[in-house]
Amino acid sequence: MFGQITRFVITGGIVTALGAIAYWVPATFMGVPPLLANFFGYVVAMISGYVMHSRWSFKGHGTRDDPVRTTTRFFIVSLVSLGLNSLWVWLFTGLLDGPTWWPLIPMIFVTPAVTFLLNRQWVFG
Repeated sequence: MFGQITRFVITGGIVTALGAIAYWVPATFMGVPPLLANFFGYVVAMISGYVMHSRWSFKGHGTRDDPVRTTTRFFIVSLVSLGLNSLWVWLFTGLLDGPTWWPLIPMIFVTPAVTFLLNRQWVFG
């Protein structure tokens, strides 16, 4: 499990950074509404995350007998990620009227922890 956590942290860090940049740059510098920019970040993170996590982070863990099931479950977990990150964006930039960087804190620390557990136990388990 230590190896998986290490690989997930590396891959997850890259995926999280890509998604965060894909959210923050349009929301901050291009006038894109934060929730719309968050959706763009989600698409970037979902596609890159599936490829990297399935081929490296969780390689050799569980079975891949049913790729449709694995892909479907990964997509469901990615929707949980979208929901959490949308909550952070709405809460910090909408309700609290804060700057666009505030949601990055839970996006970087909370959402990846939740998705690691779900990916390990349910998607690639």
